Amino acid sequence: MKNLAVILTGLFSGFANGLFGSGGGTVAVPAMEKFLHISTHKSHATAIAFILPLSAVSAAIYIFRTEIPWNIVLPVCIGSISGGIIGAKYLKKIPSKHLHKMFAIFMLTAALRMIL
Repeated sequence: MKNLAVILTGLFSGFANGLFGSGGGTVAVPAMEKFLHISTHKSHATAIAFILPLSAVSAAIYIFRTEIPWNIVLPVCIGSISGGIIGAKYLKKIPSKHLHKMFAIFMLTAALRMIL
């Protein structure tokens, strides 16, 4: 049964990432915590680890099928890599309780921006 939960977590994460261009972590983190019983910190770290290859596949598909504004890609990549390094270093320092709240606020803010 756990193998099915792992596969479904990957399937829905990949679907969200491919459909929205990102977002696999928003599906993966809560699923890993609730269905796979992985701790908050490990769920975030695991999501980050598998989002990279997932995003690479999605990016390749978008690159070959869509017109990409390359003048924006490089500066955003530089900022994203820098932010990723900083975020990964601080992950262990944030208590699980606060991490849950921060993630919830992030998801609610994103949802409200989409609705409004």
